[in-house]
Amino acid sequence: MRVGISLTSFHNVADVREGARWMVERTAAARDAGLDSLFVGDHHAMPGPYYQNTPIMGRLLAEWDERPAGCLFLVPLWNPVLVAEQVGTLAAIAKGRFILQCALGDGRAQFFGMGANMRHRPSLFEEGLDITRRLLAGEVVSSAGRYRIEGARVAPRPPQPVEVWVGGSVEASIDRAARLGDGWLAGPELTPERARRWIDFYRERCADHGRTPTAIAIRRDVYVGETAEDAQSVAEPILGAGYRGFDRSACTYGTVDSVASQFREYAGMGYSDVIVRHLTDDQEKVLGSLARLGEVRRAVLDA
Repeated sequence: MRVGISLTSFHNVADVREGARWMVERTAAARDAGLDSLFVGDHHAMPGPYYQNTPIMGRLLAEWDERPAGCLFLVPLWNPVLVAEQVGTLAAIAKGRFILQCALGDGRAQFFGMGANMRHRPSLFEEGLDITRRLLAGEVVSSAGRYRIEGARVAPRPPQPVEVWVGGSVEASIDRAARLGDGWLAGPELTPERARRWIDFYRERCADHGRTPTAIAIRRDVYVGETAEDAQSVAEPILGAGYRGFDRSACTYGTVDSVASQFREYAGMGYSDVIVRHLTDDQEKVLGSLARLGEVRRAVLDA
């Protein structure tokens, strides 16, 4: 099993340079810990400081190495020509393989803020992803569907094929991942029980569609403590306050041994990657947890 990180992009800070600096420092810490991949997310029309995926990833790649990196794109909120241009440029900057994570997205505020129609999300997603892939493959693309495009092409194009992970945690989106994606990214809200049920469903749908996934990933929101008491003191107040409305069992915290044991359970289910995000936004705590995640990774690999 591989252990990667999806950096938190929202930071409620008075000085916006501080949040950007935190992301740079966390990238360097993830690199030094030997984590296997680096990602950032995607949201729009946010009320607080949210560092947008393509410019911040361009900066973070200066701290990264040849291990895979990528961005999430909420495809219905983007023009597919712009997605292809951004991915092509980032892939040219990256020293290693670039992974395009993508999902439908949700939230009336960001859809209204971006002038997108939520009712058209599935068709916008499928058409937008198809156009993006064709452009990245070097095609000249015209479309008269949801997107009105004529004779579009992009450059630079990625120096190696871009892998596409489709996110989702309900039946329709998991089937879409099996049908359209190279891999599937399971959501952070899944309990271990639901994670086991949905990976079985995903594999069934892959078989039905005649596809073999390159990755089956799950995101976990975590904190790796220096001690069990440290882990509990950091995580419990956050979970007790109703963290993101998640069931507590969807989140992972504890010592190196405890977190490694929980990750091995996901490996046993068949997940190839755990993509972590931190429960806390305290920079000192996050950097310490990142260093210990390197130990978690080694413990999982050695098992």
